[in-house]
Amino acid sequence: MKLATILSGLASLALASFANASERTATIYIQAVTASPVTPVPLAELQFDTLAPSEAQILTYEAPDLPDGTKLVRVGVYDPAAKQWTSSTSVTSVDNFDKGYSPTLILSVEQSGVPISAAIRGVRIDAGQTRDFGPQAMVLVTAAGKQPDLNKPVVLSPEGKQVIPEEKSMLQKYWWVIAIIVMMSVLSGGGDEKK
Repeated sequence: MKLATILSGLASLALASFANASERTATIYIQAVTASPVTPVPLAELQFDTLAPSEAQILTYEAPDLPDGTKLVRVGVYDPAAKQWTSSTSVTSVDNFDKGYSPTLILSVEQSGVPISAAIRGVRIDAGQTRDFGPQAMVLVTAAGKQPDLNKPVVLSPEGKQVIPEEKSMLQKYWWVIAIIVMMSVLSGGGDEKK
């Protein structure tokens, strides 16, 4: 009885550690696109699971404080220690943060959970339709693309043109049928006829 309890405890511990192993967090940064360089600042921190990307959550969100006259912002995953972007970035309009719009943070990740890119899309909200005006999170997990099914290689002539095989004649295609008919007629022999 104790062995069964120990085994079930170990199994539940293994399942819990497996479930937490796929949970990741990523911090999305925002940078105003201006003539003079501006340091990127954190915009949001997302928690996601590559096995259940539709359940992504925004842990923290800080509305951007942008310099006056800013029209465009850059969004991505940034490493402040190395002072470089660790994912590809996207450029979007500051109109995505206006009143009447709910920003949707889109994070593309590899199967292992490593961020590939980040983007923001402002979604117009209708007060009569929804009560959720806050920012939303969307995580897209990449998958291997379909590989082409390859057939026989193309045969080229010495001039570099495709060699088209000649069409076979009826005799070349069905010689074996003719051979069977001849063999049957020769081997079948005539029947004994009694008069």
